[in-house]
Amino acid sequence: MSEATTTDLYEVTMAMSYLREGMTRPATFSLFVRDLPPERGFLVAAGLESALDYLSGLRVGPEDADAFASALHRPLRDLQPLLGLEFTGDVRAVPEGRIVLAGEPLLEVTAPLPQAQLAETYVLNQLSHQTAIASKAARCVLAAAGHPVVDFSLRRTHGPQAGFQAARLGAMAGFAGTSNVAAATALGIPAVGTMAHSYVEAFATEEEAFRAFARCHPGPVTLLVDTYDTEEGVRVAARVLRDLGHAARGGSAVRLDSGDLGALAARARSILDTAGLPDVRIIASGGLDEYAVDDLVRSGAPIDTYAVGTRVGVSADAPYLDSAYKMVEYDGRPVMKLSSAKVTAPGPKQVFRRTAYADVIRLADEPSPGDGSPMLETVMRGGQRTGGRSTLDACRERLAADLAGLPPAARRTRDPVPPSATASEHLSALARRVRRRIDEQRSAPYARPASPEHTASGSQ
Repeated sequence: MSEATTTDLYEVTMAMSYLREGMTRPATFSLFVRDLPPERGFLVAAGLESALDYLSGLRVGPEDADAFASALHRPLRDLQPLLGLEFTGDVRAVPEGRIVLAGEPLLEVTAPLPQAQLAETYVLNQLSHQTAIASKAARCVLAAAGHPVVDFSLRRTHGPQAGFQAARLGAMAGFAGTSNVAAATALGIPAVGTMAHSYVEAFATEEEAFRAFARCHPGPVTLLVDTYDTEEGVRVAARVLRDLGHAARGGSAVRLDSGDLGALAARARSILDTAGLPDVRIIASGGLDEYAVDDLVRSGAPIDTYAVGTRVGVSADAPYLDSAYKMVEYDGRPVMKLSSAKVTAPGPKQVFRRTAYADVIRLADEPSPGDGSPMLETVMRGGQRTGGRSTLDACRERLAADLAGLPPAARRTRDPVPPSATASEHLSALARRVRRRIDEQRSAPYARPASPEHTASGSQ
């Protein structure tokens, strides 16, 4: 089976029906986040590369059709219309690393309706999860205020793939390294790591453990000092580093993983300085996220590097996004959803980024407003990528540039105030016309359908 089967069953049942009814004209679906989670002033667009990889290879083969038939308890012949279906559509999207706001499309897919529908689940999964993690990671970098941040999340992320993505997204946000060896190797980012408490416990004394570790690793080493008594652990580490000459080579550190990290860091710094080891760094870990990092930085704790893990790798305080992948046009006819609290805007769109994030969402065929720059770019045409993969460096640069222009209130760790995008008058007018058409059709269900509205900016 291929990744075509990584989808919700109802995508298959809808695609089958579309094919039976001959509904294969182009449809546009828009992926966006309705509302930001609490304590978020912005989101970082991510997951696009994974989505494009999926769409580039999307093809329903014989094994996939067999799996669909089994899931539906239908004979294989009923699934024959789906056999050979592949993605031949276009994709416009916000590049990874750009900051996006509530209601702004991260991605729009235009393809024959069955293809665009079948792609929903996988594409929504990738952009939703990775955007949530990237946004959390970016907040950690902001909170650290210039101190290095590293990723320790692999052991508690929701699976190895999620752990790989967390390492990549952390690097995109500006993390200095990751403990994930596979990700570090594949992505060309620094691998970082120290030791576990089990290592210390395996030796008769803490000092034996530290000396053995330092003998094995002649380069800079980081010693975990809180297995027993933290202050004594720092003293032992100082003695070992000094005796074996590691401190003189630079780069060595002690790691604090529990307790009152601010107070312990201050005491550890005093002990190290008194021992003549001012260059030995202090690394803090243990349940850290942007909130804890912000508190420690603001308190003046002498911590050099912050290692963030579980809470960031799963975006613990906001583990999901209120994201949606909704049809906005079919066969040239703009459509919208009117459900309470889930109204969607019709028509393909473009977002223009303006100074201070006074963004405006416009119809895709509206003329440029004269100020601001378009956010969505064509990244796939006819089922093929229009360019190469974005590098981590490029993503990092986009994010850094966008963060620099983000209002300070949106950057805050606590009680941020997110900017709000507005809809253009043409988009608002189209929404009113489509709503009116739907209301008229609902009140006269057997009447001849009205002529489709046009999304062109001149249509009123």
